[in-house]
Amino acid sequence: IQLGSQIEDFDGLPVVSLASTPLCGINRVLKRGLDFLLGTILFLGCLPLMLLLALLVKLTSRGPILFTQERVGLDGQRFRIYKFRTMYLDAEVDGARFAVRGDPRVTPLGRLMRKTSLDELPQLLNVIQGDMSLVGPRPERPVFIQEFRKHFPRYMLRHKVQAGMTGWAQVNGWRGNTSIERRIEHDLYYIEHWSLTLDLKILGLTLINSFRDRNAY
Repeated sequence: IQLGSQIEDFDGLPVVSLASTPLCGINRVLKRGLDFLLGTILFLGCLPLMLLLALLVKLTSRGPILFTQERVGLDGQRFRIYKFRTMYLDAEVDGARFAVRGDPRVTPLGRLMRKTSLDELPQLLNVIQGDMSLVGPRPERPVFIQEFRKHFPRYMLRHKVQAGMTGWAQVNGWRGNTSIERRIEHDLYYIEHWSLTLDLKILGLTLINSFRDRNAY
């Protein structure tokens, strides 16, 4: 895809930066307003389900109910993301790595929650707090970003907008252990073509696809 661009320094790395995007000024305020309003409504509506899931996590495996992890968001700022714990305690004691199909680190309940994306419901708190948006490029862990930036310089452009619970890449099947290049292409398309209508379309597709995503494990 073609993007209007300029060269700038991002965290010590020269990258091509978007010169313009619809997601600025009043549009950014509108998007934040939608996030806060819809995020609050969804959080309250999903609260009974989240309480049930919290109880099930507690009863089926040792460890905390919520799993928090450092992620990178807008302009490279780091924040703590919230999820229901889906792995056994100390599952990553040997280091971080991507989940794979049949991952032995994942609990039976965790596998079901990942398949349906229910483990990500606590991220509605991140949205309400302003760390994330309902829609945007998925935030990644710093340890993986250090590798991605070496091989995919355009990857850092994803941090020019708020990270999201779901995104254009995800609803098109590019989530989990899939092509990073294709994910970048879809994320940059979203940034260049953003609109509230596109956000609502992505949210609708997320609801439709959440129970049939083959790459969610």
